[in-house]
Amino acid sequence: MKADAIREYCLKKKGRITEGFPFGEGVLVFKVNAKVFLLLLLDTHPLTMNLKCDPGLAIELRERYVSVRPGYHMNKTHWNTIVLDGTIPQQEIRQMIDHSYEQIVLGMKKSERQKLRPATQQEDEQKRELSATRARARTRKPK
Repeated sequence: MKADAIREYCLKKKGRITEGFPFGEGVLVFKVNAKVFLLLLLDTHPLTMNLKCDPGLAIELRERYVSVRPGYHMNKTHWNTIVLDGTIPQQEIRQMIDHSYEQIVLGMKKSERQKLRPATQQEDEQKRELSATRARARTRKPK
């Protein structure tokens, strides 16, 4: 996947998507509502990018693909570096970008999150919150 295709894909995401070079001309950073979800390292060959990832999925992706590594200059638990050497299908790369975006959105305030997520995802999230609340209630010790 080429830099132009990644840029175009990121800019189509919902929300206030911005791009810039806060770390110098070699690193193009994409943010949603001022929160980083993708860093594209333009000075590398092959091209590489850093994406946020659920810790369990991050390990799974690293085991599945040689070109997925712990995040370079990032928290290695929550970020992966993906080497765009052609070994990962483009659809999988898009899914990784979507997942990174979603991880950032999940960390936002509820009011911001609701503006960025479709109703079905909001309903799923509410169900997860409700079941987590019920689980905590079941594990509480009686007074």
